[in-house]
Order: sequence, then structure tokens, then C-alpha cells
Amino acid sequence: MTLPDGFTVRLNRHTRVEDGGRVLIGGSPTRVARLKPAAITAFEGRELVVRDAATRALAEHLLATGIGDPVAGSLPPIPLSELTVVIPVHDRPAQLARLLASVPREVARVIVVDDASTRAEAVASVVAAHGAHLIPLDRNVGAAAARNAGLAAVETPFVAFVDSDVVLEDGCFEVLLRHFADPELAMAAPRVVGLDTERPNWITRYENARSSLDLGGQSASVRPRSPVTWVSSTCLVARVAHLGEGFDASMRVGEDVDLVWRLVDEGHRVRFEPAATVRHEHRTRLRTWLGRKFFYGTGAHLLAVRHPQDVAPVVLPPWGALVLALLFVQKRWSLPAIALTGVIVAGGIVKRLGHVRRPWPIASRLTINGMIAALGQGFALLLRHWWPVTVVLGVFSKTMRRAAAIAAVADVVWEFLRLKPKLDPVRFGVARRLDDVAYGGGVWWGALRGRSAKALLPAIIRTPKADTARAPRG
Repeated sequence: MTLPDGFTVRLNRHTRVEDGGRVLIGGSPTRVARLKPAAITAFEGRELVVRDAATRALAEHLLATGIGDPVAGSLPPIPLSELTVVIPVHDRPAQLARLLASVPREVARVIVVDDASTRAEAVASVVAAHGAHLIPLDRNVGAAAARNAGLAAVETPFVAFVDSDVVLEDGCFEVLLRHFADPELAMAAPRVVGLDTERPNWITRYENARSSLDLGGQSASVRPRSPVTWVSSTCLVARVAHLGEGFDASMRVGEDVDLVWRLVDEGHRVRFEPAATVRHEHRTRLRTWLGRKFFYGTGAHLLAVRHPQDVAPVVLPPWGALVLALLFVQKRWSLPAIALTGVIVAGGIVKRLGHVRRPWPIASRLTINGMIAALGQGFALLLRHWWPVTVVLGVFSKTMRRAAAIAAVADVVWEFLRLKPKLDPVRFGVARRLDDVAYGGGVWWGALRGRSAKALLPAIIRTPKADTARAPRG
């Protein structure tokens, strides 16, 4: 199956066009693609419309590499009558009623799977009042297995899995369904933002700015070791034919990530589309908020068992790891050594950009971006994934204490300026560190219980030669 005529792809926001349109730089990992003359003229600005075999092959390349994204508004609509909504629920009848009221009436069917609620009668009453179909389970099996029970009753080509503590925004399903004009697309997910509350507290304000579920405002291809590595089962729309038996019923956490990665491994595409949104009711009490972060962290070990190549806390090229090591030792020669490393790396990139007229500015920019990315991952190691090690070594090492202090301050300043939360810097900084401690604690607890350090080990990878592969002829 191939992309249909009229399918439109737009160059990603982070993709740079150089040499008068002859060279595209973008994707993940970063690729430098040289376009043939016919391919250059096929673009209308930053958009490419599939019209023939050549533009179809180029569009496939842009999607596969992450250099381009589908333009949802230009894709043909799919009627909601081809969609079934599956909602797993355990109690929370009031939230369920709120969600059901937001589901479009045009969908084929709404299936509510009651995962052995203690308030089963209240849940059943809400389901009946909204004309939904109820599947009651006699024992609590978890959200993954509950979704699978609903999936087994789906008769439409598409299914939407929606958690009971969200509200659908108008047009959410319609936007996501348009993406399935791509025959290789298995799943699409919306942006998850906070549900407005009358009295937001500091936790709510922090979550509204930096929720674990909010993946940002840029459309993206979803796959391991990319800027968007997963999407949450808070809300997902999927092609039933690609799901098989669905989620791994043995997993109580991380089952959404596992399913996404299995679909990608099978050669399918998964997309994140922020033009579609749902609103999630964030936790507002400190204990339950931290408990949920800790719970998320425990899923890292389960994923490491199933996907050992994809679950590393950080992914760095060898030179990126060297830069972090040079920064950490904090010697007078550290900065000159980092500068020399940057020159060597940029020189290597220049050699691979022999077809570009002005390679050094491009190579310098790519090197600087790589250093910034490495620095951010270094902060994450010290403050989030390896914070227990940071604390223990900090007791004995002044160097470690200084590195952790600099990382903590720099991280908060960067995130505060980037996100502009409706929260003062001090409370934002406290929330940021509590978030890291809770999640990192969960990662370590899962690793200790599973007797495996796989989820804690960084991945050092070399840039593949394919990063400079040329785009298909056009």
C-alpha cells in the first residue's frame, strides 16, 4: 500500500532548507539529504503534494526520516461512523459522565469496560444514561487488559482508547482520523493538556506547564530514540487491523509505550498530532501526584525487558559522552578540550557534506545543537535518572556537588524561560526537582525489583551512514 494522490507533506519546523532548496537538513537522527532537480521543483514552498510515483517516493522518504509531516487539514476526512470508542474505567462515575458527554454522537459505538469497580452500579447508571455499551469485568485486570476486552468487541476499522479522566476537545477524532489516509499509519495520538479548574494549586500549575503527558505543540513521527518516543494511552486512535491482540495485558504501566514500539518494529507508523487535543484532570495532591510519577518510573524496567535497545535513559554519540565527561571534571583545560572536540566533530561533518556549497556553517550549527542536546541529557542523568548516585557521590565529592548544583539551577532556568509557567520560579523549581526524584526513584525501584540495570544504562551510538543518504529521485 502506498500514499494516495493528493497526500500532502510539509517539511518539519526544525528542517532547514539550504543551497537554494537543494539540501534538506532535519529528521531524527539528523539527516542531510540532497534533492534532485525534479524533486526541488515538486515542492510548493515547504509542502509536497503526492501526484505521481516520484513525488510519492519522496513523500515516503520525508515521512520515514521525520524530515516532513503530513498536513492533516489537507487529507481526506474519514467519517466518525467508522470509529468505536473504548473507555476502561475503575470507579470515577462523575469523570466518566463528563467524558461521555464530550464524545461525538456520530461515532459508531461507545464501549465502557468496567474493570471491577467498587461502585459498579453508579458506573452502570452513567453508561446507560449516555446510551453506551457496558462490558463488566468480574475482577480487576488493569487498564491494558480492560482495553483489550473492549477491542475484542469492536467491529469498525478504527478504535479510540480514551481514559475516563479526560474530556475530548471538539474535532479531536476528526483530525486524528484524517491521518489514516496514510495506509502505513497504525496509530495517532492527540496532545494532552490540563483540564481547567476553578482553584489551581502549584502542582496543577506545574503540570499545566510540564505534564508528563503533554508532548508539546509540534506534530511528530513517534518512534524510539527520536524527539517523541512514545504517546500516552490517555487517548489513542488506532487502525484495528494493525493492533493484533492489542496491549500487553501483563503490564500495569508502560503498556502504551510497549504497543507503540511493537507497531514501529512491525514497520508501521505512529503519529503525534497536537492539532487534536484532549484535556486531562491532573492530580492535585502532593502524595498522589508523586505516587503517579513514581509509578511511571517503575515501567522503565518492564520496557527494558521487552525493548532492551530502546529504553536507555539517554542516547549519546561517543563525542557527546566525551563532552559531558570534560564538563564534569571541571578543569581549566575542560573548555579548550571541548572546543577542540567541537572543531573535530564539525570537520568530520564537513567531509560528509561534500555536495554542499557552504558546509562549515551547517556543520558548526549541527555540532552546537548536538552539544546542547548532550548537555540536556547530562542534566537528566544527574538530576533524574541517576539522582541516587548523585546524592551518594555528592557526600564525598565537591566536584559532584558543584556539577549537581549547576545542573539544577541551569535546568530550572532553561525550563522556566522555555515554558513560561503560571507559577513563580521557586515553586516551579521545587516541583521540577520533586518530579525528577519521584520518577527516578521509580526507575531505580523497578530495576532493583527486576534485578536488572538495563533501564539505567545510557546508550552510546555512532551516527549511521544513512544520515547522509540522498532523497529519492524525483
